[in-house]
Amino acid sequence: QVQLVESGGGLVQAGGSLRLSCAASGRAFRLNVMSWYRQAPGNQRALVATITSGGSTNYVDSVKGRFTISRDNAKNTVFLQMNSLKPEDTAVYYCYASTFEYSTSSTRNYWGQGTQVTVSS
Repeated sequence: QVQLVESGGGLVQAGGSLRLSCAASGRAFRLNVMSWYRQAPGNQRALVATITSGGSTNYVDSVKGRFTISRDNAKNTVFLQMNSLKPEDTAVYYCYASTFEYSTSSTRNYWGQGTQVTVSS
């Protein structure tokens, strides 16, 4: 199976920046779509950004122009560069990956453990 390990969360002041990383590890798999979601207390988990295997990206309107999603296919890693952070960005951020696993010729979905991002006003 595949494991996703996240890093890069922390506490920053409004206007600051953070860079989240999510590395996928396992055997005999291909990464397809990778995404970042976030969940604030009392809210549902919501999609923030998505990147396809070919590099096409999509963002929720509230982060356009501030966040950038990218991937390093050689390292099976996806990143989220977050600039001009606002208090409303405070949430637990989760990495998501869709994979094709050669051993079973099947597609599987995986989630990272979550990393806390807190933005103070």
